[in-house]
Amino acid sequence: MTARVLIVDDIPVNVKLLEARLLAEYFEVVTASSGAAAIEICRSQDIDIVLLDVMMPEMDGFECCQLLKADAATAHIPVVMVTALDQPSDRVRGLEAGADDFLTKPVDDVQLMARVKSLVRLKLLSDELRARAKTSHQIALEDATQTEFGVPVDGGRILVIDTHRERAERVKSFLSDSHMVNILTEPADAVFQMAGGEFELAIVSMVLDGFDPLRICSQIRTVEQARSIPIILVAEEQDRPQIVKALDLGVNDFIMRPIERHELSARVKTQIRRQRYTVELRESLNSTMAMAVIDELTGLYNRRYFERHLAMVLARAQQQDRDMTLMLLDIDYFKPVNDTFGHDVGDAVLKEFATRLQRNIRGVDLACRYGGEEFVVVMPDTDMRQALGVAERVRSAMAEQGFAAGPDQTINITVSAGLATNDRENDTPESVLKRADVALYRAKRTGRNRVVSDAA
Repeated sequence: MTARVLIVDDIPVNVKLLEARLLAEYFEVVTASSGAAAIEICRSQDIDIVLLDVMMPEMDGFECCQLLKADAATAHIPVVMVTALDQPSDRVRGLEAGADDFLTKPVDDVQLMARVKSLVRLKLLSDELRARAKTSHQIALEDATQTEFGVPVDGGRILVIDTHRERAERVKSFLSDSHMVNILTEPADAVFQMAGGEFELAIVSMVLDGFDPLRICSQIRTVEQARSIPIILVAEEQDRPQIVKALDLGVNDFIMRPIERHELSARVKTQIRRQRYTVELRESLNSTMAMAVIDELTGLYNRRYFERHLAMVLARAQQQDRDMTLMLLDIDYFKPVNDTFGHDVGDAVLKEFATRLQRNIRGVDLACRYGGEEFVVVMPDTDMRQALGVAERVRSAMAEQGFAAGPDQTINITVSAGLATNDRENDTPESVLKRADVALYRAKRTGRNRVVSDAA
């Protein structure tokens, strides 16, 4: 994962230490020595995350963070405050100013990298949703530019998972004035509870009798309805190594015991605000998208939308020196399906193919129906190795289970795929698509039901 990180600190030594750690992990680093300079950089450059010192002259980190989060142009950038302050009141003040998290000096390298990667992943998903809204040209401007701070945060639906009811009741007592809180003392039922789509946030104790809390979190992440629901861990000091692993698994935040009421409340508000903002973006995008850009049969975006979106994603990748991969897919031997079973069955196969395709790509990937039995997937921030993994998963999903042709009959359907990346200096949407098409033709010619890259 690559990202552009802005380090803001008025002490050069601190900047150099953080810069060295991030450069060693191949992050791109930009630096600023004041809050005002940081705001200007965020407005004028593509910044993925800000590491912000609190104690600075003229404008401290709290004020700087508040200004960044109040501006629609910069509100979506995650901010991690790096500070020597370690009082709960300082963390609460930072979270209320809009900070996404805190790192206490001296900064632990493992926690730093886990936090940066976790927040960058969330930003990439948010960026992709915003880009799709712009591509449609029919999303109202206020919807596309609304900041998270315009989203109400009260009345959150929260599930507290803890085998000790007394501990869970204490957490509930801290939150029940503003939110609706349910307690689950049987972690084995967590997946079932979250699958109902009733909750907006899960709070999971790291001390679960007879259960691995990280296993519970990973199981929640496998449920389609709960895949994007934020998770906060409640941990003990000795749990820090597991916390790092949890952040890598997709857990959103953590709080240490003993729990401070106001800090918990602030962290919960941050997660619910971000969750509701993402849901609003998705709903706005879905409800206002004109049928002119949606394929009526499959519900995927159509070729017209794809061409505009590809141009924008490629331009952004080139400006920011990032990877992008295109996957072109063609259903093998599709004409005999229509000829043998009729167009009604052919249409049903196309619908099911689109459903499986959506299920097996990632949240940031955009699937479109290119025409007939051809489909295309735009994969931002994806190199060839990652793309091959996704493409193989898609290919397997089609080949391993038959498609229904009637009540008691199935058809074996396979797909061929061609991949191309933006690895040429003067690439255009047409040139990348052409290379993906050539790779797809090679997959067809060499036996079908396979994935071929343009580098092969």
